[in-house]
Amino acid sequence: MVVRLEGHDCRHAVEQALLSWLPERERVWDGSLPETGDALLSRLSPGETPPRAYARLRLDGALGEGEALLEGPWPEEPLLRRRAEQRLVKTALYRALTACTGETLPWGALTGVRPAKLAARLLGETGDDPDRARAAMERIYSLSPERARLCAEAGMASRRVTRELEDRDAVLYLGIPFCPSRCAYCSFVSHSVEKSLALVEPYVDALCRELEGTAELVRETGLRLRAFYMGGGTPTTLSAAQLDRVLGLLREKFDWSACGEWTVEAGRPDTLDREKLAVLAKHGTDRISINPQTMEDRVLAAIGRKHSAADIEACFHMAREVFPGQINMDLIAGLPEDTESGFARSLDRVLALEPENVTVHCLTRKRGADLNVREGLYPDGEAVSRMLEHARDRLTGTGYHPYYLYRQKFSAGGLENTGWAQPGTECLYNICMMEELCHVLSLGAGGVSKRLWRESGAIRRAVNKKYPKEYLDCPGDAVERKRKLFLEP
Repeated sequence: MVVRLEGHDCRHAVEQALLSWLPERERVWDGSLPETGDALLSRLSPGETPPRAYARLRLDGALGEGEALLEGPWPEEPLLRRRAEQRLVKTALYRALTACTGETLPWGALTGVRPAKLAARLLGETGDDPDRARAAMERIYSLSPERARLCAEAGMASRRVTRELEDRDAVLYLGIPFCPSRCAYCSFVSHSVEKSLALVEPYVDALCRELEGTAELVRETGLRLRAFYMGGGTPTTLSAAQLDRVLGLLREKFDWSACGEWTVEAGRPDTLDREKLAVLAKHGTDRISINPQTMEDRVLAAIGRKHSAADIEACFHMAREVFPGQINMDLIAGLPEDTESGFARSLDRVLALEPENVTVHCLTRKRGADLNVREGLYPDGEAVSRMLEHARDRLTGTGYHPYYLYRQKFSAGGLENTGWAQPGTECLYNICMMEELCHVLSLGAGGVSKRLWRESGAIRRAVNKKYPKEYLDCPGDAVERKRKLFLEP
């Protein structure tokens, strides 16, 4: 397909929109439009009244046109103007695609990772009126009524948290990039301890050094920690003694007086025992995740898990006996060997355990995952959509509500991942991270720290070395990057 842009340089916005519809179609940019064959003209006319975006698409012999008009004048602030340009370009292209194909997408013209961030902005403009925000998302972005409602509910949770935050507030993330084995769907920088056991102890040493340097930076800058999250990988791959060392040092070096929660991903049942749960409780952890992904033994085997659904249930009951805090459980819709009825059974078994939070993901084609190179293992988007619809109905009917959500590239059906919570059990860290509401201090290999200017929404980042070996080879580098990020203007 030949793509020509006129009057704008929103190539990334056009690329993201096309990926939602035509992920496998090759593109040639800014060439001369041919008289035959697939072609797209995307034009922005900011000088017109009102400003207008136009798209003309020829696809597999079919023709489609679409346009979008700006409601109100161009924003004067550059970041807001850029957002308006991208919104118009994507909306016009979406309308041309629907005209050409006769199809629609549940998320309409939205392509971003954080749709609830948009919902929160619209809620702020409508006096926190969810009905008006939903109507605006349906009208401007062509969201389905179900997605507009989901987005508005998550946006309301974001708005509640925003009102409680100050400019100096931050969340702290600590990454443990090790697992007992690698799941077939995973693309995280995660090493199987079967292959990298020798790296674990040196990694813990380096992490403790970064922790101490970051604590000094927090004292210098006056940052205030509001939430802590230990993720991975699987943090409970560490031994009880290693967990005790890291969590004890965290408690000692940072001021937690304003912190509302401590979360640790316990993750897989083959990494958790009573001793580790007691260590987590000892240091004030008040939320863990036990993530089955599925409760079907055949599916667990297909994704490379070396435990059964019965092991997950036993692990959960053990945690309830030893650990006094909240528990989150994750499920993935669309895993290989799974079916719609199998996913429904998994959800029923999870709900029978009564976790405070349930997070429902949809399978995503990730470049670094083993499944990405195995043919025939990805479900069609319609099946995954039905799984998510069933989950929404069951969770809502059981008293859970959506409080955060995000989307990923190449997810089945272009669908979303949603965190569901019983009232009063929402994870503050998840909301702050997903909606980018405050600063982020990230420790460990691949960690991404963020400095946020709340008034403008501008963000600067500092990224740690990605792989554990690189991280170990650069002592002091991670702290120095954060110092530059937060101490330089």
